[in-house]
Amino acid sequence: MQIELTAEQREFVRRAVETGRHRRAEDAVHEALDLWIERERRREELLAAIDEGEASSAGCEGVVITRESMQQLAKDVHERGMARLTEKRSRQR
Repeated sequence: MQIELTAEQREFVRRAVETGRHRRAEDAVHEALDLWIERERRREELLAAIDEGEASSAGCEGVVITRESMQQLAKDVHERGMARLTEKRSRQR
C-alpha cells in the first residue's frame, strides 16, 4: 500500500526523524497508526459502555434532583468520608 502524505504530514515526519524521535519515517507512521488504533478501540469501548448504560436504564424511572437532595447527598458523602478518615487514623495508631 502506498499513501501520499500532505506537506504538513511530511514535514512532521521529517522533524521526528531529524530530531531523533524516530530512526525512520516508517517508524513515525507506524507509531501514528498504533495510536490511532488504540484511540479507536477506546472509542468503541466507550460507545459500548454508553449503549449498555442506556439499555440498563431503559424503562427505569428517573430521580428528581432538588437543591435539598443535593445538599443531603453532599452531607452523606462528607459523613462517609469523615468516618473513613477516622477509621484510617485509628488503624495507623
